[in-house]
Amino acid sequence: MNLQYVQGEPLFTNINKISKQYAYLTKNIETDVIIVGGGVTGSILGYYFSKNNINSVILEKNRIGYCSTSVTTSLLQYELDDNLNDLIKATTMKDAIRSYKLGLEALSEIDSFISEYGNNCGYRVKDTLLYTSKKLEKKEIYEEYRLRCENGFDVDFIEERNNPFSFDLKAGVYCKNGGAQFDPYKYTQQLLEVSCINGLKVYENTEVIKVNYENNGVLVETSYGYSVKGKIIIVATGYNTELFSKRNFGTKTTTFNVATKPISKFSGWYNRVLIRDNGDPYNYLRTTEENRIIIGGEDISFQTDIFNEKAAVEKYDILEQRLKAMFKDIVDIQVEYKYCGAFASTKDNLGFLGPDPNNDKLWYCLGYGANGILFAILGGKMLSDLYLGKNNEDLRLFKVDRFDK
Repeated sequence: MNLQYVQGEPLFTNINKISKQYAYLTKNIETDVIIVGGGVTGSILGYYFSKNNINSVILEKNRIGYCSTSVTTSLLQYELDDNLNDLIKATTMKDAIRSYKLGLEALSEIDSFISEYGNNCGYRVKDTLLYTSKKLEKKEIYEEYRLRCENGFDVDFIEERNNPFSFDLKAGVYCKNGGAQFDPYKYTQQLLEVSCINGLKVYENTEVIKVNYENNGVLVETSYGYSVKGKIIIVATGYNTELFSKRNFGTKTTTFNVATKPISKFSGWYNRVLIRDNGDPYNYLRTTEENRIIIGGEDISFQTDIFNEKAAVEKYDILEQRLKAMFKDIVDIQVEYKYCGAFASTKDNLGFLGPDPNNDKLWYCLGYGANGILFAILGGKMLSDLYLGKNNEDLRLFKVDRFDK
């Protein structure tokens, strides 16, 4: 595990036992699609490709569902990291609105999966709140509310006079059924359980060390000397893309999280909604099925060579104190887990989905930004369709070379 990508004790891989251990590769094999990365993104791809009867293999260099998946908060919202008026600096209002609506479609996909296969991952549909405690930002939040209303989103505007929360709120956009939450480790395992029944092959502790592009496909070499031959390779490795491309995909930061022990009563937390403030960087909060609270944020510049332990201690303390200040009526807040991991953002807040512009055998499913899991779901749907010859017009929003000049 790379030092810079995950540090600390992530909540979800500490409270869950390893439900299944997958074999490592011990022979040369062939398939149609090689998926590199066995976190939540790779597992989502495996689900959609196997669902469409496409022979696929997942190769994960560590354990399934660890690394970046272990530190995701899985606070799922259709909205993006920036507000709509800020997004038009990098895209059009039409495309920004379309991105929001695609987020709702991805949330619907999760709901359909749970309806068909059962809820084994603590999945819950949630209302969401975007808010500010600054009077100067009230107009900005109201404008976000107005734009969402005009485009058919189910939202209410909250201000001081009708604030149902215990913390200071000058303005807020309250989204009804605008998000969801689950346990990302359990969700990953459930996806793979279903996908393996449909024919997906999964290998963990199997690191890809070399990729050879041939006339009729791709041949990858693994750390134990065995190879996998396929027609295409899909990169689902999150922020670790150096083996596949020299392209700078996004701006990396390190984001911090703390998770509490179970709470007895969530006083002042209306409907236990998903919460995001309007800061830059922003803080985000959710609860869990075990009645814990997760608060995250306080991003700092990403460092490749050394872990800044002093900064981490300071950030964890800031998050704990902010949580206690927001919810003064929750009397039993005790932090149990502290952890941090890499986070990447792009100008338009969208990830990268689709073939490399210079290599049609190299595809990407990189869910950058706060909506990484939702982007991965869109990638699973659209890339499996693309493999079968059906191009989705919305793929243009996620083109790998959209920022190239």
